[in-house]
Amino acid sequence: MQLSLNNVKNNSQIKNFIKQTDHYLDSINYTDHGFRHANLVSDRAKSVARQIKLSAREQELAGIAGYCHDMGNFLGRTQHNYLSANLFFQLFIGEENNPEEVTRVMQAIATHDKDELNIVHKISAILVLADKSDVHRTRVRKTSIKNIELDIHDRVNYAVVKNDLLVNTSKKEIILKLNVDRKITSIMEYFEIFNDRMAFCRKAAKYLGFNFVLIINNFKL
Repeated sequence: MQLSLNNVKNNSQIKNFIKQTDHYLDSINYTDHGFRHANLVSDRAKSVARQIKLSAREQELAGIAGYCHDMGNFLGRTQHNYLSANLFFQLFIGEENNPEEVTRVMQAIATHDKDELNIVHKISAILVLADKSDVHRTRVRKTSIKNIELDIHDRVNYAVVKNDLLVNTSKKEIILKLNVDRKITSIMEYFEIFNDRMAFCRKAAKYLGFNFVLIINNFKL
């Protein structure tokens, strides 16, 4: 049986990993890392892979990596990328699956949160872009005025009212386009917490042969 996104999404253990991950991260006041985030990152990864004209099989693997990339957080936040990769290995390595494909997905998952690791294939680069681009108010769990004022991560995420990840193949640009409510946060606060992530996106886009472009409130940065 060929490894497929549909089988991954219907796997009962993966469902439980993601459910428990979101429960654990809620307990330590992290933003959404549940099914919403998993599905969005998966969809974006597949879309970027399609738009830069990777093969249909590579598109599928990108979607799988996107769906599974955070599922090990329930075992520990700081090493979650390695834990997620190892869980994927335990579930899907076997004669029925192509070991090279399993390894590529594992490597993409391991690389997505550690910019000191070299990006060595396109699925890894795509996953970085799909994951790090997910900043939006729907990731915020506690939306009281008091909580938004006290927590900069919630405040910045909550301020982003629209978010698009676009590919311009003619200009060789991958574009993160955000609409930020400046009554909630300043643009400087966005960079205060997301500067490293944007630099990682630039590194990933460069690996794909593209420039990374950030547009906030129709202003190109």
